[in-house]
Parts: sequence; C-alpha cells; structure tokens
Amino acid sequence: MSTPPAPPPGPAPASTPALPLADALARGPLVLDGGLSNQLQAQGCDLSDELWSARLLADDPAQVEAAHAAYVRAGARVLITGSYQASHPGFARRGLGGAETDALLRRSVALARAAAGAAGGPVWVAASVGPYGAVLADGGEYRGRYGLTVAELERFHRPRIEALAAAAPDALALETVPDADEAEALLRAAAGCGVPVWLSYTVAGPRTRAGQPLADAFAVAAGNEQVIAVGVNCCDPRDAAPAVRLAARVTGKPVVVYPNSGEGWDAARGTWTGETAFDPAAARAWVRDGARLVGGCCRVGPAEIAALAAELAAGAGREAGPGTEPGPEPKG
Repeated sequence: MSTPPAPPPGPAPASTPALPLADALARGPLVLDGGLSNQLQAQGCDLSDELWSARLLADDPAQVEAAHAAYVRAGARVLITGSYQASHPGFARRGLGGAETDALLRRSVALARAAAGAAGGPVWVAASVGPYGAVLADGGEYRGRYGLTVAELERFHRPRIEALAAAAPDALALETVPDADEAEALLRAAAGCGVPVWLSYTVAGPRTRAGQPLADAFAVAAGNEQVIAVGVNCCDPRDAAPAVRLAARVTGKPVVVYPNSGEGWDAARGTWTGETAFDPAAARAWVRDGARLVGGCCRVGPAEIAALAAELAAGAGREAGPGTEPGPEPKG
C-alpha cells in the first residue's frame, strides 16, 4: 500500500434515499449485497495485505466502487461499505495519520453512494463497523474474548464510528460481532452519533463465537431505539433460520441475516474447503420469520444475490395474489 500525504477526494456525494431505512424495513424486506472481498478478488484485486479490502480505499478506490456496482446490478438495495477492516491503528501502521484515516473512512461511504446512484431507485448505504478481532487480522473475530474490557473496546471503536457517522450513511452495520461484551461496547460507542445501527453477530449454532447463549446476546439490543435490526452474519447458512426466529422473538425488531457460503477456511493451506450451503430459496423462510435485511457474506457473490432477489420478488408476487400489485420487495 502506498502512503499518500493525504487521500485525494472521493467521488462526489450522491443523494440519499428520501425514505429512512427503518421506514423502508417496515414496508417489507430489502436485499443486502454479498461479500465485498470475493467480488474484489473476482475483479483481480490482491487482498493478501493485513488491511484486506480496506487497503483499496487508499490504493484503488475505483475497484471498490465497481464491486458495489456489481451488487447493485444484481439487485442489492442496501450496500455495506468497504470499511470492515479499516481502523486508525491499522492505517497508522502504514504511516497514515488520524485525519487521513478519517478521510478514508468517509470515502468508503462516498464510494458506495456513487455506486448506488446508478440503480434507478433507492439504494441505502450501511457503513461497516467490524469487530476488534478483524483489525488483528488473525481470525480473532471468530473467537472474541480479546482480553479487553468493554470500556477499552468502546474507546477503540468510537473514533471510527464518529468518522463514518460524519459521512451520513443510512445506517451503521455493527457486524460480525463474536461477543456480547463487544456488542455492548459498540452500542455505547455509537450512542448519540445520530445514525441508526444494526447489530449482527457471527455465531456457531445457538451461541456467539465467544460461547454466550445467543438469546442473551440479542437481548443486549432489545431495548435500544437506535438499533433498527438485529441478527447474524458470516455464519453457516444452516445456522441462519433458528437465529432469525430467536432474534425476532427476543428483540421484537426487524431481523438482519446474511450468512456466508458455508465453506470452511483452511488457514494452513490458504484455501477454502467443503461445499457451499448457501441457498437463495431459504430467504423466503427467513422473511416469513421476521427477516427484513437479507443477503450474503463471504463467498456469496452477485450471482447468488441476484438469485436471492428473484426469490423474494417471486414470493412477493405470490403473496399479493392474482390481480393485485406485488409488495415492496426489491426486484433483481
């Protein structure tokens, strides 16, 4: 990664949807995008750096915008920014100061807005706030329990949340959270930022990756009015359905669900193993049980998101019945 004295300006800001995201969710489900990293790799980008896709915010922002645009063409109506692994300490290790990092975080929102502008309809942008473990670049987001207090985690997350909120995204995606303690820290750091949030855990069966009962983890957000959706992401697709039902029951909020492909990662060999278990048709049951933000995570690409969007559109048409207009689900 190069070390510019200051990031050049990002794309010109695009207009935001007139309807707030929370109000849109009340009207029906929206299709999320899929994994940003796998689409960037499909475009030929090298993500071997510890900053992963966040490196491209500085080095090749056009690739990030192109990846977002691929998901818009596939039918995604909510885009998640490329800031998952972006942090002040991470960029500081590459020689960038706080103001420069803030500019890159804001750029992540501008790039998604620019891609959304070509949709021909409303597309919302959620600024990704990944967990502390993602910044470690050692798989820590799938373990949690970093040895830090809630207060220490809150101090870590607050500067990046403030920078992202300043770019006026439609929501903050507090995502891939492995630990209910970190969820509490993230919600504290986001309090008062003026932007609604969703909270999504990465899970293993009925527990967080840190081993806490998922019902207890969801309850952290149950009474928080800033939280517009609660759920899971970057988990095995087979864990999604029970998690959706549990999140809806515990919180009474709209549910967000975007699992990965279900393949396993062999770190020693640096390769994916097993077969994909992501089935776009499963999204209908997720929506029936309360999901309102539905998409995919790692190894789920534009083709799968297009199929998912088609499934939801077809389901909406059947529910509307003959002679009536389909519901508000986005069309692929």
